[in-house]
Amino acid sequence: MPTKDAFAIGALSEETGVNIETIRYYERIGLLRKAARSAAGYRLYRAGDVARLCFVRRARDLGFSLEDVRRLLALADRESRSCEGAKEIAEAHLEEVRAKLVDLRQMERVLAATVKACGRGAVPDCPLLGSLGRLT
Repeated sequence: MPTKDAFAIGALSEETGVNIETIRYYERIGLLRKAARSAAGYRLYRAGDVARLCFVRRARDLGFSLEDVRRLLALADRESRSCEGAKEIAEAHLEEVRAKLVDLRQMERVLAATVKACGRGAVPDCPLLGSLGRLT
């Protein structure tokens, strides 16, 4: 039974906005500590787990990989925190995000041009279908 100091996975999910299955997954892969268990076998979490899970969720929302999140957590867990390691991880991720933006802009240009070239109704040579390749 949940207490003032410990609460069930549903409460953790509600507090953090993270799906229950995702919480279990993060526990399995070690991003969250293994939860204590109640007498009935239910997972019991503490306030520190809320903070850690919020950290993971925010990092994932920013697109950090699970490995990057693991590395950032390791830095955050140190008593003596240095921004240098975190900055290196964030800079590498920022480069990846910028490269994806370049790719997305190119995709947008190609799709916009193709959609503009599409006619209405039944056209024997649809530019969009042609650019994707023939199915027959």
